[in-house]
Amino acid sequence: MDWLTTVDHKKIGILYLIAGGIFFLIGGLEAILIRIQLLYPDNKIFIGDTFNQLTTMHGTTMIFLAVMPVIFAFMNAIVPLQIGARDVAFPFVNALGFWLFFFGGLLLNTSWFLGGAPAAGWTAYPPLSGIVDSTGTFKGVDFYLLGLQISGLGTLIGGINFLVTIINMRAPGMTYMRMPMFTWAAFITSLLILFAFPAITVALVELMFDRLFNGGFYDVSKGGSPILWEHLFWLFGHPEVYILILPAFGIVSEIVSTFSRKRLFGYSSMVFATALIGFLGFMVWAHHMFTTGIGPVGDAIFGVATMAIAVPTGVKVFNWLFTLWGGQIRFTTANIFATSFIPTFVMGGVTGVMLAVPAADFQYHDTYFVVAHFHYVIVGGLVLGLFAASYYWWPKMFGRMLNETLGKIHFWTFFIGFHMTFFPQHFLGLMGMPRRVFTFEPNVGLEQGNFISTIGAFLMGVGTIVFLINIVATARKPIDAPADPWDGRTLEWTIPSPPPEYNFKQTPLVRGLDAFWKEKMAGNKEMTPAEPVGPIHMPSASILPFLMSVGLFIAGYGFMYHKYAISIIGIGITLICMLLRSVYDDKGWHIEPEELNDKGVKA
Repeated sequence: MDWLTTVDHKKIGILYLIAGGIFFLIGGLEAILIRIQLLYPDNKIFIGDTFNQLTTMHGTTMIFLAVMPVIFAFMNAIVPLQIGARDVAFPFVNALGFWLFFFGGLLLNTSWFLGGAPAAGWTAYPPLSGIVDSTGTFKGVDFYLLGLQISGLGTLIGGINFLVTIINMRAPGMTYMRMPMFTWAAFITSLLILFAFPAITVALVELMFDRLFNGGFYDVSKGGSPILWEHLFWLFGHPEVYILILPAFGIVSEIVSTFSRKRLFGYSSMVFATALIGFLGFMVWAHHMFTTGIGPVGDAIFGVATMAIAVPTGVKVFNWLFTLWGGQIRFTTANIFATSFIPTFVMGGVTGVMLAVPAADFQYHDTYFVVAHFHYVIVGGLVLGLFAASYYWWPKMFGRMLNETLGKIHFWTFFIGFHMTFFPQHFLGLMGMPRRVFTFEPNVGLEQGNFISTIGAFLMGVGTIVFLINIVATARKPIDAPADPWDGRTLEWTIPSPPPEYNFKQTPLVRGLDAFWKEKMAGNKEMTPAEPVGPIHMPSASILPFLMSVGLFIAGYGFMYHKYAISIIGIGITLICMLLRSVYDDKGWHIEPEELNDKGVKA
């Protein structure tokens, strides 16, 4: 019950990590099934609709339900600690954001057992996604639409929460230009969420009206246009790529700096490069649409804008390299993942610049070259960054150190498997192999690349299993991680591992960039407090976020099956919970000074 009602940002971070991890395993299993089908030409294991369902659910699950919540897990667990805050700005809303995400993802995945998963691709382009089965039994895309609307609402309110937290709740002395890079990345990511998610919400609502209420937004016969979906989807979809990758940039910046025992090179330029990447991310959506006939002027504008993103990204890469240069580098598992991120992400970026050339994109479009590019950015970039963050912040979140030997086995199996999987796909794409197709012809030179790719996918799976073994083995150990196991530089390492419920007994006074490192260099073992010890206000736990999300979960099924009484009941549950939240004035509770100790709250 404690986990269902918690509003503690650290526990919510752990909930995001567990739920995202489960969806990550589901998405990974779907990927391996896809690769099994493509192991040999003319395979007949998962064909037709089954293969289309696997590709749709793999992409949708990985992007919306796996990596996004794991990013939110680290944002929840670490950002308030890095800025010296006792919690996020709106703890209740934070819990609501998690449960909305979780029940949206659950709704989407129940489609496997209720007639079939969506089979229109993770981008769900009309008119394919607009086809309604005349029998009314196949509702896969309806699950996609309603599941992502519920889940996306949770992500949107989560992003708003972090914006307010970072703007309003920084410790005294923590100016914007003293914030750690991960906090900066979380801040700009939250801004992107605020402006990008309304676009996908509008697109999903319009497609829902087309499918459930006989609308005509994307139906050409009713005056609609399927290209409108592409504009709305990619107006969200391209900023979404930066919503995913910017936190990884922040993670790598933290880890490279810590394990080089050096201040991050060019901190100010890193901040402005991050902001510029976020800004330009909104200017390039139509590079996904070069082949839709937007014309040479539109193609040229979006091509040049896309190439421009390479400039601030290049600034980041060189700053990481200059941070490593001359540093006292320790190759812990976290740092191996972080440093391997740099060349791997650069490879993905280079193919991105190739795809930004409209004339070349006409050849690459919808081939495996695009699949290879995208996975080099998201897996070779983001997932390596998230693994690095896991090893780096695990002791802070759970009070236990992950095993370094198992960590290195995990790294090498996953890293080698990743390159085996996706490097050959560049060449398969250049040879003309289309994406999202369940088979390929023999004797045209595609067998070897696909075979190597599938073996690599299994190796990535082995690496993930080693990581799970590491987690289970670590969970059996006592909670004995030191407060500062890595000789860290930022505020999260100043408090016990795992942190007490109230985070900081006294709000710290920040006196410079890398606040904890600055105090260490001055000979201080602890941060200078900015306030005397006093009572600490804590928010009350609440079951209402869970029940509100259950209400929308129920309503989703009602809309899908045209049982509007069920929809009214579901929405009614949500509205009653909102009413209760509005009329009941919950003032929270206080921890008195005499209850505080160094390890947590006394019983």
